[in-house]
Amino acid sequence: MNHSDTNQQLADFIQASPTPFHATGNMVDTLLAAGFERLDERSDWQLRPDGRYLVTRNDSSLIAFTQGALESGIRLIGAHTDSPCLRVKPQPELNQQGLWQLGVEVYGGVLLAPWFDRDLSLAGRVTFRTSGGGLKSRLINFRRPIATIPSLAIHLNRGVNDNLAINAQTDLPPVLAHSLEPAHDLRQLLRVQLEEEHAESGVEQVLDYELSFYDTQPPSTLGLKGDFFSSARLDNLLSCHAGLTALLASDAGHPCMLVCTDHEEVGSSSTCGADGPFLEDVLRRLLPDEGERIRCMQRSLLVSADNAHAVHPNFADRHDGNHGPQLNAGPVIKVNSNQRYATNSETSSFFRELCAQAEVPVQSFVVRSDMGCGSTIGPITASRLGVRTVDVGVPTFAMHSIREMAGSRDAEYLIRVLTRFCDSAQLV
Repeated sequence: MNHSDTNQQLADFIQASPTPFHATGNMVDTLLAAGFERLDERSDWQLRPDGRYLVTRNDSSLIAFTQGALESGIRLIGAHTDSPCLRVKPQPELNQQGLWQLGVEVYGGVLLAPWFDRDLSLAGRVTFRTSGGGLKSRLINFRRPIATIPSLAIHLNRGVNDNLAINAQTDLPPVLAHSLEPAHDLRQLLRVQLEEEHAESGVEQVLDYELSFYDTQPPSTLGLKGDFFSSARLDNLLSCHAGLTALLASDAGHPCMLVCTDHEEVGSSSTCGADGPFLEDVLRRLLPDEGERIRCMQRSLLVSADNAHAVHPNFADRHDGNHGPQLNAGPVIKVNSNQRYATNSETSSFFRELCAQAEVPVQSFVVRSDMGCGSTIGPITASRLGVRTVDVGVPTFAMHSIREMAGSRDAEYLIRVLTRFCDSAQLV
C-alpha cells in the first residue's frame, strides 16, 4: 500500500470518528469484519490458542489481541482515542440576545483560538429510557454544521492581535439558532436525532448524554506536491489507525495486542483510561497465574504511539537545536530523563533496529531543558505493568488545535514499522 492509499483510509477513519465512542465503534467494526471475536467482560471467556479477540470498556476504549505462545512475550501497541475538544454541559441551554447557545466545558489542553469561526457539528453518546421502560445508550452524529463560535470583530477589540485572552466560560458557547418560540430544548433535539439514526430504539425520554462539538471540515492532503496531511484529531487517531492497520496486516504468528484507551488528554485516571485497571484486568484473564503473568510482561514490549512535535519553521527556537523532528522524515523516538516518556536505551535501540528492517527513517526528540515536557500513556502503562516501553510518534504541527498537520508519508512509515514489530520473532 502506498502513502496515498493509507492517507485516504486514515481520512475516512477520522471523518467517521468525531468522538472516542465513534472511534472505538469503527475499530470494532473493522476487527469484526476481519474475523476477530468480541468478548464481554461480564461473561466467562473461553479462549482458543489461535483465537483473535477484542473487548471494549465504556464504549470508548478497546483492547484487541491475537493469541499465541504468551510465554514468548506480547507485542503491545498503545494509543488513545480521545482528543482535546469542547464538551456540552449537563444543563447547557443559553438564550442570549435573541440567540440560542449551548454552554461548553473545555476537555483537555485545547488550543482555543482555532475553534472560532468554524462550521461545527455535534456527536457523542446518549442514554435514554425506552418505551418499554428499559435504559439504552446509542451513538449519534449530526454530521451537518449546526453551530459556530463567532469571533468578536476587531473594531470592538482593537488589541486582539496583541494579546488574545479567551475566557472559557463566556467566550466559547457556540451559537446554534435564534431563540424563537417554541423554546429550543437539547434533549428534544437529541430525541429527534436518535429517532433518525436508531428508529428501532423506541426512545421515550433522553436522560443524559456525553456530547462533543467538532469541526466538519474533512481531512485533506495539501501542499504543492501533496506533502502534508491536515485533519482534526490526528492526536491521536492517527496512532489508533496505524496500530489497527498493523495488527490486521501482521502474520499473526506471535501474540500481539492493540490497546486504545480513553481519557489520556485529562490524565488517564478512569475505569477505561490507561491509569485504570482495564489492561490489567484483560491480562489477568489471559494469564491467571501471577508468576506466569509477570514472566510474560518481562518478555513483552510496549510501543506507546502518540504524536510528536515537529520543528516549526517560524518557531524553531522552541526546540533543542539537535532534536528538531521534520515532517515526512519518519516516526520520532521520544526521550525524557525525568520519565515523562518511558523510552530507555534498550527500547530505543530496538525500535531503531525495527525501522532499519522496515526501511523506515527514524528521528528522536527531547524537549528543551528550560521547558516542561508533555507525557503519554507510556510511563503510566510501564509503571503499572513493569513492561519495557518505547514512546514514539508521528511528527505534527499545531498539536491540540482543532486542525493539526502531519507529513503525508509519515502515517505509512509508522504502519510499516508497527507491522514489523507485530511480526518480530525476538523482543529486546
